[in-house]
Amino acid sequence: MDGIASDVAVGVKRSSDDLLSGSLYSSPNSSVTANGSDSKKLRVEDSMDSPPSRVIHIRKLPNEVSETEVIALGLPFGKVTNILMLKGKNQAFLELGTEEAAVTMVNYYTAVTPQVRNVPVFIQYSNHKELKTDSALNQRAQAVLQAVSAVQEGGSPSSDMASKSVLTPAPSPVLRIIIDNMFYPVTLDVLQQIFSKFGTVMKIITFTKNNQFQALLQFSDPVNAQQAKLSLDGQNIYNSCCTLRIDFSKLVNLNVKYNNDKSRDYTRPELPAGDGQPPVDPSVAAALSKDSPSLLGAISPLSAAAAAAAAAGRVALSGHSVPGGVLLVSNLNEEMVTPQSLFTLFGVYGDVQRVKILYNKKDSALIQMSDGNQAQLAMSHLNGQKMYGKIIRVTLSKHQTVQLPREGLDDQGLTKDFTSSPLHRFKKPGSKNFQNIFPPSATLHLSNIPDNVTEEDLRLLFSNSGGTVKAFKFFQDRKMSLLQMATAEEAIQALIDLHNYDMGRGHRLRVSFSKSTI
Repeated sequence: MDGIASDVAVGVKRSSDDLLSGSLYSSPNSSVTANGSDSKKLRVEDSMDSPPSRVIHIRKLPNEVSETEVIALGLPFGKVTNILMLKGKNQAFLELGTEEAAVTMVNYYTAVTPQVRNVPVFIQYSNHKELKTDSALNQRAQAVLQAVSAVQEGGSPSSDMASKSVLTPAPSPVLRIIIDNMFYPVTLDVLQQIFSKFGTVMKIITFTKNNQFQALLQFSDPVNAQQAKLSLDGQNIYNSCCTLRIDFSKLVNLNVKYNNDKSRDYTRPELPAGDGQPPVDPSVAAALSKDSPSLLGAISPLSAAAAAAAAAGRVALSGHSVPGGVLLVSNLNEEMVTPQSLFTLFGVYGDVQRVKILYNKKDSALIQMSDGNQAQLAMSHLNGQKMYGKIIRVTLSKHQTVQLPREGLDDQGLTKDFTSSPLHRFKKPGSKNFQNIFPPSATLHLSNIPDNVTEEDLRLLFSNSGGTVKAFKFFQDRKMSLLQMATAEEAIQALIDLHNYDMGRGHRLRVSFSKSTI
């Protein structure tokens, strides 16, 4: 193979040692400690000290790790455009298609320890803005990357080496999923949210067999099933439990008779709910008896859920609370930030109770969420994002609560109590808002739009927030729409300014981030 992925600039050839010399490490914290192991604290600090880059540096990989396993770390967060393996040093560099995808990846793995073959690995931004590799030295890795890219783009792998070592043609659009170590409940909706990241999920049937929760899940295209299997097999839905074991089913189509909590046909919403668990179609039962129960469980590329936000957003529903619901947010724009703006932005990921901008350090604030799960979720999505032109840092605080100022004391409006706010998104148990938690992106989801409001009205409104509206699309009923700003930073600003905006006729605009693009 003569080159690397088509959208990667080929520059001066550099050896592995050249790449590792000089300014690769951003701080002394990134070196290995005396006993040969890095603490979790150091792993987190490394990624925080380096400015965001779409090149990710991965250290402490196990011996003989494959290119596929390293690519699987980044695949759920976006397109992987280049890879450099330094096997003698147990390190690798992974280049993602966008800096936004890299930020989401690092934020997620800051909250959830990444693992390869059950070994914790260390992830941080590289000081390199792009990865320039010697294609002759890096031929096998490039072949694997080309094969994975072909799957991501809906094509077929062209390299013989890659197709033999990584991929075979997807035999079916139907995946058979077994959940091991099911400490928390896994529902049909959880599976739909995780797997829909890889393509259109058409049908799901869940059932219990041999005392194990299992599911059959049908994509619209076998290529999507291939990509989901490559990325998710062996990963955990929740940290350290609920491991996905995925294989192709011998079925090529599922026959779903009822839409309820056990089965769903997303292409036929008119199906009845039925009484209790619906009977499995005879052809499905026959296929289940033929499908081998021994899956690819021995190969476990990651233990942490790389379904990113989809899985993280579900922990709050399980009833198991994580301690520590207070966040410390730093590097704020002290000229612009207010308790209300922090309440609105962090309120996308949980119900903010109190906000305190620190009196002696006004570029920092404490934010108290309803519980530790919501705090973890907000931290994983907002750490490293840009707010009012500055990259904010979000960490868990040692404080358990945010104290209100003493009665009669004027703290210049720096502390606000939002406990009784009507704007909390998650106060209703089982609210649909739990299913629509996504990282900041340029595309916003708007709802509660009055009938008399036009596309032009909304474009003008969002342009006035200081950004550029790139695209717009009404949903069929025109009560909801998608609106795309130029950047995620502009979308964050627009959400802060316009969520709960009075549109007249008693309609308050609802704004959230979308996983879709227009």
